[in-house]
Amino acid sequence: MTTPFDPETKRPGFIARLRNSFLTGIIVIAPVGLTVWLIWTVVGWVDSFVWPFVPDSYQPEAVINHWFELEGADRIEVNVRGLGVVIFLVFTVLVGWIAKGLIGRSMIGFGERLVDRTPVVRSIYSGIKQLAETVFAQSERSFEKACLIQYPRKDIWAIGFISTQARGEVAEKAQSMSDMISVFVPTTPNPTSGFLLFFPREDVIELDMSIEDAAKLVISAGLVYPSGEKAKEAVEAKLKKAS
Repeated sequence: MTTPFDPETKRPGFIARLRNSFLTGIIVIAPVGLTVWLIWTVVGWVDSFVWPFVPDSYQPEAVINHWFELEGADRIEVNVRGLGVVIFLVFTVLVGWIAKGLIGRSMIGFGERLVDRTPVVRSIYSGIKQLAETVFAQSERSFEKACLIQYPRKDIWAIGFISTQARGEVAEKAQSMSDMISVFVPTTPNPTSGFLLFFPREDVIELDMSIEDAAKLVISAGLVYPSGEKAKEAVEAKLKKAS
């Protein structure tokens, strides 16, 4: 019930509504536009890297003009964006298929032994190879689950990623009565850097959210939380298992 003393709610003016509509449009357009721009830029960069290795007679313009028998002023110039990406993917798949065979492994082994004997090239090659294996070999190296830990002190919580169970000398010499778990604690907003910590299993709280959702939470500095529906489904699933 309103009274004469209640403040009257004012409707936003035309300029305010126009500003709100503009900001809403930016929120809708920006992710789509930036995604398209990024893909378009990467495709162009790959094309510019691939085409110099393709002979001139096999360039798209030369092939099209040869098919239609166009010469001189009648020649057409065509920029087939993305075809270089297709060539790069086919070439990469072919190299990977050869590398899996006996001949390919022998050639790679010979090349790596040759590189190991070159002082400067050896350091560059080993670093790039280790980075590539870390980034692309996801089937062999991947985090198991997202978790909560108390870090850097008690009652302060941080999100981490469970790597593996601690083994070897770390597990033997750690002064703990239970199993040790290796946990990677990422930094914000760059989750590729962080700290490798070892915790007793009972001090690690596993989360129901996926690795991707936990990474989004870290990158966004707590602004992007996992979907509430997923959390609700996870809770309901646990209740069903308990009953």
